[in-house]
Formats: sequence, structure tokens, C-alpha cells
Amino acid sequence: MKIVLCCQGGFSTTMLMDSMKRTVRDSQKLNEADFTFKAIPVDQLPAEVDDTDVVILGPQVAHRVDSIKEILDPHAIPYTVVDKDTYGKMDGATVLKMALVARKKADLAAGN
Repeated sequence: MKIVLCCQGGFSTTMLMDSMKRTVRDSQKLNEADFTFKAIPVDQLPAEVDDTDVVILGPQVAHRVDSIKEILDPHAIPYTVVDKDTYGKMDGATVLKMALVARKKADLAAGN
């Protein structure tokens, strides 16, 4: 599963991405080989859609959700917006759960 994290510049999402990687690595149930993470500035998102399974949006780009949906919807890529409190704590476990839930809901809606 490829998870792309987007923020304004890609820097703060790198810290969140590292927390998510730790969550996977420390998990008894998840396998590191099943996950790929990438942190990018939101302006690079169009170049990442081809093999992305879910997109995580930082709160600083939440106001751009309409234009982001225009990029993601044709590819049926689900997304979730991280609230500022979860983001501020760099709570990788919660954000990983949000990503997995978003992907699962999209799969169920598509009948997969």
C-alpha cells in the first residue's frame, strides 16, 4: 500500500511519515514490506497519483481539498485530512489507522 502524505512544503509530513513507519515496524500485525510512504508538497501530487492507494492531507492544505479531489477522484484514490491536534502530536498510529479506514471504505464502495 502506497500512502502519500501532503503538506505545504513536505517537511512536516516527513516527521509524521517517520512516525507512521515506526508504527508499522513496531506492530505485531503489520508487515513493513506491505507499505510504502512518501511525503511531498501538495503541488507535486499530480505526479504521484498513478500508483497511490491513499493520500493523507495535513491540516495546512485542508483548504485546498476541492482542487485535490479533482486530482484524486478520476483515479478513485481516497484521502483523509488530519486534524491539527493529531498532526501536532505527530501521532503516526492514528494517522495510519485513518489511512487504512479510508482505503477500506473506498474498496467497499467499489465492491472490492
